[in-house]
Amino acid sequence: MLKIVVDAMGGDHAPQEIVKGALNALDARKDFKIIFTGDEAAVKAELKKYQFDASRVEVVHCSEVITNDDIPTHAIRAKKDSSLSVGLRLVKENEEVGGLVSAGSTGAVLTGGILLAGRIKGVLRPALCPGIPNVRGTRTLLCDCGANAECKPQYLQQFAVMATAYGKVAFGMKEPTVGLLNNGTEAHKGDPLHQEAYALLKETKNINFVGNVEGRDIMFGDVDIVVADGFSGNIALKSVEGCGKTVSAVLKQEFKKNLGSKLAYVCARKQINKLRDMLDYAKLGGSVFLGLKKVLVKSHGNSKANAFCPSVLQAVDACAGGLVGEIEKMLEALDFGAENA
Repeated sequence: MLKIVVDAMGGDHAPQEIVKGALNALDARKDFKIIFTGDEAAVKAELKKYQFDASRVEVVHCSEVITNDDIPTHAIRAKKDSSLSVGLRLVKENEEVGGLVSAGSTGAVLTGGILLAGRIKGVLRPALCPGIPNVRGTRTLLCDCGANAECKPQYLQQFAVMATAYGKVAFGMKEPTVGLLNNGTEAHKGDPLHQEAYALLKETKNINFVGNVEGRDIMFGDVDIVVADGFSGNIALKSVEGCGKTVSAVLKQEFKKNLGSKLAYVCARKQINKLRDMLDYAKLGGSVFLGLKKVLVKSHGNSKANAFCPSVLQAVDACAGGLVGEIEKMLEALDFGAENA
């Protein structure tokens, strides 16, 4: 049976919310097992609070934790017994382990993923790919959202291919449409990087490239995948997050003003909660780190159980769908030669 490693000590609410969210995922699906890495006593203390199938849960003790204050590269190399490092070694060395989920330090997760799990042959740069809620009631995959602040056109081309593979195997997208995030929809828009990337994407046969898209199209357009350099993608992601928090805060203020507004809230509560949930992208799961030899999901740092649970299920779906194999197959047609360094 497929095994997923959960970094029990990563995140602002570890291990309490991490353990709870992982067990919720375990209860939702019967086709995988969980290996918790972290302080054994602390993890088992949390496990005692719940009823679950003990045959599907394992705890591996770790004496160290990588924090957000640690320098990622140094921490991965120095803290070899951290919950993240141990988890990544399990992913690398155990064929039954398909992936890892962590809400810990983003830099450490990305660095550890590359150093310990390793890149798929031919991948120039792995990329983070979260799902953003959209007006159609589905999600738009944003790739990259922060792993690669400086990019070459070939990186963006590969991001499009890897995100297409992810959309197909994890979300059942048959021919996902791909747009390039730019400052206008016209083909000539953007700086040299985006103009060259546009030309490459247009000639890439195994993706459904539809042209340039703007930031508003991530949530309000009809494109399935938005490709971006990590700098622009991260700004877009944080803007979406800020929009969600702003709308939620304004609604809360308005409906607390007086008795009439409170009564109005009672009548519209279902629709308001639906809007609030839609704008909270973290509830759709984490960001998959595309391009590695195993599935790695970075959950939001302040994830509570309701956000961590879908992150675990993301990893399960990506593994079960054969994400790594699909990326390998789709990249075979692309030749980058010596640039893969």
